[in-house]
Amino acid sequence: MKRLGDTPAWVWMLVVGVPIALSYPWLPYGTPPASLCFEGIGVASCVIMLVGIRRRRPERPLMWCLLLAGMALSVTGDAVYDYLENVAHVDPYPGWADLFYLPSYPLSIAGLGMMILRRTGGRDRVGMIDALILSTALALPAWSFWVRPISLGDHAGLADQLVSLAYPVLDVLLITLTVRSATTPGALGLRPNRLLILAQIARLLPDVTYSIAQLAGVEISYLDSGWLLTYLLTAAAALHPRMADVGKPATSDEVTLTMPRLTLLTVASLLAPAILAAQGVFQHGRVDWSAVAVGSAVLFLLVVARMKLLLGQMHRLARQMESLAHNDGLTGVPNRRAWDDRLNRELAKARRGGHSLVVGMIDLDFFKKFNDEYGHPAGDLLLKEAAAAWTGQLRDEDLLARYGGEEFGIVLAGRGGDEATAIVERLRAVCPRGQTFSAGLAVFDGAETADELVSRADRALYRAKATGRDRTVRDDHQTLTAGGGDQVSMAV
Repeated sequence: MKRLGDTPAWVWMLVVGVPIALSYPWLPYGTPPASLCFEGIGVASCVIMLVGIRRRRPERPLMWCLLLAGMALSVTGDAVYDYLENVAHVDPYPGWADLFYLPSYPLSIAGLGMMILRRTGGRDRVGMIDALILSTALALPAWSFWVRPISLGDHAGLADQLVSLAYPVLDVLLITLTVRSATTPGALGLRPNRLLILAQIARLLPDVTYSIAQLAGVEISYLDSGWLLTYLLTAAAALHPRMADVGKPATSDEVTLTMPRLTLLTVASLLAPAILAAQGVFQHGRVDWSAVAVGSAVLFLLVVARMKLLLGQMHRLARQMESLAHNDGLTGVPNRRAWDDRLNRELAKARRGGHSLVVGMIDLDFFKKFNDEYGHPAGDLLLKEAAAAWTGQLRDEDLLARYGGEEFGIVLAGRGGDEATAIVERLRAVCPRGQTFSAGLAVFDGAETADELVSRADRALYRAKATGRDRTVRDDHQTLTAGGGDQVSMAV
């Protein structure tokens, strides 16, 4: 069982701070204890975040500094707002506090944007389109039920209207970045990143609710808890031991279409017709047709782009599966299955056209001893190096395949027995790490089956191994070639 002393500092901060933030609405509003609580949490979160940045020393500190600067401006805005309302007794909105609140959004958006760009490196096109789909879908109701009513509402002056419009616009941008952050590969598997995403959600919910409440002319007191949670969660993310990993490139650049993700995208795509229906029912036929039309068109194009990327992923996976089915996973040369297919095709062509064909079996000498002496990783490397070196000595139409273990097969179409023997000797000359191999060749007689031809080559290989290794035996009643170039007459 973990002892209390082993609990990380960021956990303690949340354990102490979250209950205080949630209890804040029950404090007498406008009193010194309430002001001290609200502004104290904000200032403490800024200090803790600064400590976290200095302690963890992330590789790219600017992104965290931007988030810290955004939080510091927001906390300063809280202090100014509290002074105007409770000390100076003037209407704080819009007012001097907005000079601090509004710049805090671009700073937070810039910090999140840098983290996203750093993690994806511009590769995650699928995640970007998913974020655009969700953001477009959310921007449409935001415009129809939030921004547009504010722009058409009764405001005291131009400054009042601009400030009132700025908040929902910035919130939509923040929604976009939050969604994008949540859809980057591996984002939800990293705890500091989850804390940052929760912090933005905690900020957006009271922001949106406050604006709606202003339009409806009602007061909601518990919204302050959301903003306090934003401060605490952001500071906790900066204090987390893995905070530096948030800005590191993700290991994966592909996003799978899971069922929750598909459900979310489906709901997002249906928001446009839902808004159209809602406006028709509740606004007595006054439909914001231009916004709905543009939003629907953008959503449709984004969904088409998403499907195009999905089809591209499927094609890439199909090619990878085909490659895995026909190539050896270790050496990269064709595998036994590809060998069988190619040999049968070459035999059929040789029968029809009367062409010559030679099949060979190559076996590295004393490979087990090499593995025992140097280890299996060295043995695997030897196989890869040998396959690469031998492939470089063959034509494109020749086939080198891994037959099994340390045994390779070659198919030499249009080659005679002497030419095939010379080719095998070229392979022997480039065998890596000073190793040798035994080889058996069989010249196609024009009538035998693939199994019969391979069996002859295999028998020739075993004769090469039995007569001293490091040599080639050709099963056509001709010659045996010993390593070092010695020719020995032998009837096979």
